[in-house]
Amino acid sequence: MTAEILTIPCRSDNYAFLMRCSQTGIVALFDAPEAAPILAVLAEKGWNLDFVFLTHHHPDHIEGLAGLQAEFSPKIIGSKQDSHRLPPLDIAVDEGDRVSVGALTGTVYDVSGHTINHIAFCFDPDNGNAMFTGDSLMALGCGRVFEGDMKMMWESLSKLARQPAETMVYSGHEYTQANGRFAITIEPENADLQARIADIADKRQQGIATVPSLLALELATNPFLRAGTAERFAKIRAAKDRF
Repeated sequence: MTAEILTIPCRSDNYAFLMRCSQTGIVALFDAPEAAPILAVLAEKGWNLDFVFLTHHHPDHIEGLAGLQAEFSPKIIGSKQDSHRLPPLDIAVDEGDRVSVGALTGTVYDVSGHTINHIAFCFDPDNGNAMFTGDSLMALGCGRVFEGDMKMMWESLSKLARQPAETMVYSGHEYTQANGRFAITIEPENADLQARIADIADKRQQGIATVPSLLALELATNPFLRAGTAERFAKIRAAKDRF
């Protein structure tokens, strides 16, 4: 199954993502940081908005929802366990549940750590080739551990690391260049990381988004995925918090 996926800059450094099933024309949005830029893309493409998938409750991922609902009537999908902190849900999901965007099907993963009950939506290479990770796994980084603990975050990242290496990672922020400045302090001799940092600098100079990123590239360069153990991850995350 094929999908068209668009990266939409929102706010100062957020991203939202529109995914359209090429077979059915069904359109889904992943996170809703800000309505105006999303509405502009929908108008430009002439698309309806059928679903909104929410990864977690933080305001910069849900505040655009009301503006979108004023123009469309999408079904809202989010964590059943976090429904008390999310906008009203039409479909409440748990880890392991399957979700659909037209003919495209994906799996829900609990990736708690940044927040408790943060979820990710993973569509394998035969179903859109995309994982929408919010503020869990990020390009060259991971979200700050606010509500969970380090072991929980490591286990969450490990779930995502086990997805097919050819999957594209659609994460919630344009933090990649700053993440690279930290990553090179952890693995200064990593040639793949050195090359990636140079590529990121070139992209950002041109105003090109660094999201999505390929999971295989994250596995080769992201220090948080490469930690090996929860204990090592905790040390690297603490160092990043101080960086």
